Amino acid sequence: MLTIQSGIPVARIELLDALQMKASNAYSGLTFAEVPTLFLEFHGSPDSVALQSKQFAEIAAEFGGTDFLWTANAEERAKLWKARHNAYWAQKSLAPGLGILSTDVCVPISRLADCVEATQEDILAHGLIAPIVGHAGDGNFHVGLLFDDKDAADVGRAEAFVARLNDRALAMDGTCTGEHGIGQGKMPFLEAELGDALDLMRQVKRALDPDNIFNPGKIFSL
Repeated sequence: MLTIQSGIPVARIELLDALQMKASNAYSGLTFAEVPTLFLEFHGSPDSVALQSKQFAEIAAEFGGTDFLWTANAEERAKLWKARHNAYWAQKSLAPGLGILSTDVCVPISRLADCVEATQEDILAHGLIAPIVGHAGDGNFHVGLLFDDKDAADVGRAEAFVARLNDRALAMDGTCTGEHGIGQGKMPFLEAELGDALDLMRQVKRALDPDNIFNPGKIFSL
């Protein structure tokens, strides 16, 4: 957050927790420390990028960050971002025999660390396998929950985790989804988030789609 407040023009800032780093190292052939890590990208001239990197490194050190590494090498940069883009497949590789549920929430940037930490405590307390990746610049983060989708009890544990995750985000003035959308699975959480505002949405839906043929049964019920 201090990076943004300081006016450093970060193009991308991605969070990978320790388990995600372990998965990405194994899947994408990386050799980074398996600790919570930020991937960043700076845009500009060589001199401005060097200055931005130095400024960020100072901020990271101030908050206990270590081993800040940076490169202007295009090949190394491409390898790093390819690993981030393959995070989902890296998650699945942790337990190939299990199904995976990729879900997300979004909270104010000022609450992102709190929400991620509480979510990790939840994951640990319930013995779940669930690496986290996030967009640290906008407070949106994703959890890849690995579970046995053929076992009713395990499906129930997954659903209970998702409910707690959404309740936690809403309690922190966030939203039940930043990117994944509502669809059918998050309809109850959207109602908890917006309340009576859904009635207005239903009126607009009926006015524009009186026969309810556009994605019926999605986002909210009529």
